[in-house]
Amino acid sequence: MILITAIFSWLRPHNSVVYAPKLKYADEKHAPPKIGAGMFAWFGPVAHITEAQIVEKVGLDAAVFLRFTKMCRNIFLAASIVGIGVVIPANAIGTAKGTVQGSGSNKFFAYMTPASVFKHSSLWAHVACAYLIDVVICFFLWRNYMAITRLRRQYFESTDYLQSLHSRTLMFIDIPPKSRTDEGIMGIADGIEHTAGVPRAAIGRNVKELPDLIEQHEEAVRELESVLSKYLKNPDRLPANRPTLKPSKKYRKSNGGGKVDAIDYLTDRIKELETEIDFVREGVDKRNPMPYGFASYERIEEAHTVAYAARKKQPKGVIITLAPRPNELIWPNLPLSRKSRNWKRVMNNLWIALLTFLWIAPNALIALFLSNFSTLGAVWPAFQRQLNAHPRSWAIVQGIASPALTSLIYLVLPIIFRRISIRAGDVSKTVRERHVTTRLYAFFVFNNLIVFSIFGILWHYIASLTGTKAPGQSTWDAIKGSKFFVDLLTGLSQLSTFWLTYLLQRNLGAAADLAQIISLTWTWFGRTFMSPTPRQSIEWTAPPPFDYAVYYNYFLFYATVALCFTTLQPLGLPVTALYFTVDFWLKKYLLLYVFITKTESGGQYWRILFNRFIFATFLANFIFALVLKANGTWTMIICIAPLLPLLLGFKYYCARSFDDQNAYYTKATLKDPSSLAEAGQKARKGSDRVVSRFGHPALYKPLMTPMVHAKAQQALSQIYRGRLQHQQSDGAPSIAAGYSDIAMNQMSRDHPGKSARFAPNKKEKDLFEVVPEGKLDFGYFMDRSDFKDEFGGDGELFGRPQDLISERSGTPRSFMSRENSSLSSSRASSRSPSNSRTQSPAGRKPLPGYRDVYPADLGAGMYNMRNDSESRLLNGAQPPGMYTAGEEAGHEQYGLDRWRTGGSGYANLPGHETPPETGYEAYRRGR
Repeated sequence: MILITAIFSWLRPHNSVVYAPKLKYADEKHAPPKIGAGMFAWFGPVAHITEAQIVEKVGLDAAVFLRFTKMCRNIFLAASIVGIGVVIPANAIGTAKGTVQGSGSNKFFAYMTPASVFKHSSLWAHVACAYLIDVVICFFLWRNYMAITRLRRQYFESTDYLQSLHSRTLMFIDIPPKSRTDEGIMGIADGIEHTAGVPRAAIGRNVKELPDLIEQHEEAVRELESVLSKYLKNPDRLPANRPTLKPSKKYRKSNGGGKVDAIDYLTDRIKELETEIDFVREGVDKRNPMPYGFASYERIEEAHTVAYAARKKQPKGVIITLAPRPNELIWPNLPLSRKSRNWKRVMNNLWIALLTFLWIAPNALIALFLSNFSTLGAVWPAFQRQLNAHPRSWAIVQGIASPALTSLIYLVLPIIFRRISIRAGDVSKTVRERHVTTRLYAFFVFNNLIVFSIFGILWHYIASLTGTKAPGQSTWDAIKGSKFFVDLLTGLSQLSTFWLTYLLQRNLGAAADLAQIISLTWTWFGRTFMSPTPRQSIEWTAPPPFDYAVYYNYFLFYATVALCFTTLQPLGLPVTALYFTVDFWLKKYLLLYVFITKTESGGQYWRILFNRFIFATFLANFIFALVLKANGTWTMIICIAPLLPLLLGFKYYCARSFDDQNAYYTKATLKDPSSLAEAGQKARKGSDRVVSRFGHPALYKPLMTPMVHAKAQQALSQIYRGRLQHQQSDGAPSIAAGYSDIAMNQMSRDHPGKSARFAPNKKEKDLFEVVPEGKLDFGYFMDRSDFKDEFGGDGELFGRPQDLISERSGTPRSFMSRENSSLSSSRASSRSPSNSRTQSPAGRKPLPGYRDVYPADLGAGMYNMRNDSESRLLNGAQPPGMYTAGEEAGHEQYGLDRWRTGGSGYANLPGHETPPETGYEAYRRGR
């Protein structure tokens, strides 16, 4: 561990992309403290940063995670004093020297366990230890519950939360058909609690196949990028044969059933999908309403008052909760009926049960043989001879092999569980991640602790029974004559050494996380032996998201193991305390400088952590009772029995005292005549500013544009020579490819200096985004929707929150409004020159389903007055490409490239032409 940390300290100053990406990309408010170039310069900033600064820099979720890690450290430091100072001396005093078998370290560890304790009086120390451990746990849980509540209240009072839209928005699920209107939602909300303000409601609309089409489009774009990256790896020496692929079954018949040219097929497929997506988007507002919707209030108090009043009510069967952030919603699950969600949960639980059942067999093999080689030697005589010949060598292998294999499997299981949980019907990502945490913990505790321990104990019991069975004695008589609980205790004591080794190895895993060994190795391998696409190269430089569900599960599992083996192997307590002490520092650095919080929940993980820690304490008390039954008396068991109701009472007290404060900004709002009289005026004044922007992202999400490396630009022009020539739109005559001198080609009218043969036309000019080598950095693309959704957190890391209510907010409005609409820009800005378009000429209609960010009846104001010195600077510029939908006169709409991401100034093929601007700012200036 020390070696890995030293290697990290040496590599860190020379590889900031891996070890400090947030220092490079975060804005001034969220940037972590500066670090010097010294080898150990990172110690100081990590040590001196306060919790308040952590909340400001990296968010409340990260602060809660670090507080939980610190709490675990404190619990096990205090428990170590009890375990080492009380349990070990009591076990050593009560153990008869002649009864302990083994030699060396085995005999030393045996004196620490209660397996050979013969004095009942010594076991009273275990009773006292059970009470002391429970008091320590409850004290730190209560203290941190208060601290989390304080942080949550500060979070509610923060500027970002007070100005966010989701803080004052309610989400309605399972709306009956008769109430699926904006007025129906308002009636349901008013029936729960009458408030002074009038909410702005928006019912969901059916987007049908649009999300699937966008997903297919993204897959096709990534596949085309991969094909081009491999084919154009050496642009000067292209392979003799063009890449081919076999289309999917759905499109195989239309392509002859065999392999086709991969580049042409994927290009055509992308364009077909874009056409279909644009067509569906135009008609989406005509679809039927869905059983979900949202209502936004002018005041946060009103929304939280209604949510609190509705927490135990379901008027007309409608579930009413505070809305999460828009980017946190799992849109495919919102339209599901209650019956469909319940069925998905049932199927999800069945899959988890099946996985749990299938894991029993390999888990049993690890428990029986890898955790203790002597059991393997009992059934394999040749191996037993090797074991006797080289005891020390095999002891080292045993100490490393089983925990290492177990740790490797633990890396794969969370991935499987998340894939299963995605289909569970959860409506938000925070809820889904909490469910992943709870199910992972249940699986780990059941399979990797309980089942693992049961198989190890049963094997030891069977071996002991076979060894003590007299000749001619029946098996049943041998079982009746055996001491079951004593053999059970002995098996658990022998198994405790495995868990002690496992917890020691986790310190090595914590240091490996800091060194980012997996990330470094994978990036090096990809750049050296593969042909990464420009998109992959950019993504490798982005700050990776922190997997809270996985790390919370690990921490809870380690804490449960250590607590359960407190009385069996007290040395596990200081080892676990060491792990949390080290990991607290390492995770603090990683959260500050490396990882981002992909979906900020505002500290909503705390309740599941608290409940699982209470369960771990229950389980530890059960092991205490088992030890007392084996070597103690029933009186001792009766003495620790009150711990169960006391823990339940403590849990109830904390829930009653803190949960409502953690969940709601307020539980009641003041109603006075003046506020009621001004309700209508406030609603009209804030209707546009507080209108719901919870529209389905499939309606406004820009489509991805295939990226290619700039070094392949000329080769790319050769690949698409025939296609560009065939689809010329500027009236240039067709020139047979390969038969005329390029110097003699006719020049393009619209693109001076370029031949008509290679000049981009309106259909092909945005086909690719050419990215130079110097721009393969996340910093140039972090504002783009195709990157920030995965690597930009909630946008707050880079100083651009997506959920703030402001006059200049660019978040697309809800498609569910019935007001006139205007288009907000689909092209995200970035540090590099953006693809911009000129203002929309008067009289042009935007796509339906979108609404203007400012209402038409605001009257004269600074945003409505025409200023020719600012708004008509590009009056003579070439207008954007248009097309006419059907034969409707005067119904011109933006072309397909309106929806593309573009965005970096390198999108034109083969040159770098800058298309005009269609952003909302340009549209507004022209009014």
